[in-house]
Amino acid sequence: MDLRCAWMLCVLCLVPTVQAFTQEGFKEVVLKQLGLSEVPKLHKRDLVDLVIPDHVKNKYVSMLKRQRVKRRALPSLAGILRGVPGHAGQVLYSDTTTRQKLMFDMEGRIPENSEVTMAELKLFKKPLDRANLPARQSHRPVSNARVSVYWVQQQHDGTNRTSLVDSRLVPIRESGWKSFDVTQAVHYWLRNKRREPMFLEVWIEGERVGSYASEMAKAVSFTSQDPKDKAPGKPELVFYTLNLDDYGSPGDCREEAVMGKSTCCRQKHYISFRELPWAQHWILEPAGFQAYRCSGSCLQPPRALRRLGSGQRSCAVAGSSALPIIYLVKRGNRTEIEAAEFPGMIVERCSCASDG
Repeated sequence: MDLRCAWMLCVLCLVPTVQAFTQEGFKEVVLKQLGLSEVPKLHKRDLVDLVIPDHVKNKYVSMLKRQRVKRRALPSLAGILRGVPGHAGQVLYSDTTTRQKLMFDMEGRIPENSEVTMAELKLFKKPLDRANLPARQSHRPVSNARVSVYWVQQQHDGTNRTSLVDSRLVPIRESGWKSFDVTQAVHYWLRNKRREPMFLEVWIEGERVGSYASEMAKAVSFTSQDPKDKAPGKPELVFYTLNLDDYGSPGDCREEAVMGKSTCCRQKHYISFRELPWAQHWILEPAGFQAYRCSGSCLQPPRALRRLGSGQRSCAVAGSSALPIIYLVKRGNRTEIEAAEFPGMIVERCSCASDG
């Protein structure tokens, strides 16, 4: 299916009030929901050294976590990955950020016919070396560092693009295990269907703007995947899954739905912002999302029981939820970054309804 058709179907299932089921029509709906008159006209200089402000990052992660609360409970532990043996996990330093690269071999790790309901990245924070702390002088005290986890997408042209999946403040003076929700990264990896490891990056930054907070953050370090790093607690990727043979996915389609042989159900339908020309540089996060769509047939009542004026019963959206996004907006000569929830983007339930 080409990209235009995919977006036509997305509009059809998510925005039933839109009559023009075209890529342009969908763009107009997006702009209207976000209160914009046109797609921001961006220049290359707007995208160079782009940094998402902490307050925008916090708002986005908070909205993501509200969505994650809806996940089904009681998953079983599928396994723990401790990285690729022999892979030297790089730790890179800059003036304001420490970046730690991680690699996990995912091939064959997720059981067949199962759903990953949650994935955690567990990092062991090393005890603080006070010799690395800068002199406080007259600065306001700094107690935390901001730790963010990004999924790294290796593109076909050899470049990398990252997507934020979790971010939190970590106490500088505490050591021990710290957990981050990387479910979204695993879903991205599953969507790509590539026979390659999953790559993550851990960014350590100051809890606020300023050189003192940045210097304090440099004292935070986690055990790496480098075999030469003898500190305890190698990075772990923990999967929680549901066996669909036992639990199933109430309301979700099985394989026969693809052939149109099932009753009304919710079918997986992934939308990639990175493949949509007008959105790939404007919508920064997420890289894409599982939108779902309604598929299948509906039983028709006997003619004698139909209400006057009602038509055929068909499978339609009965409930939807919002998609958190981070996007760029132009205000005069300034380019600003904002976070918002775009309503009605994710189909939660499908049911049969009568036309008219």
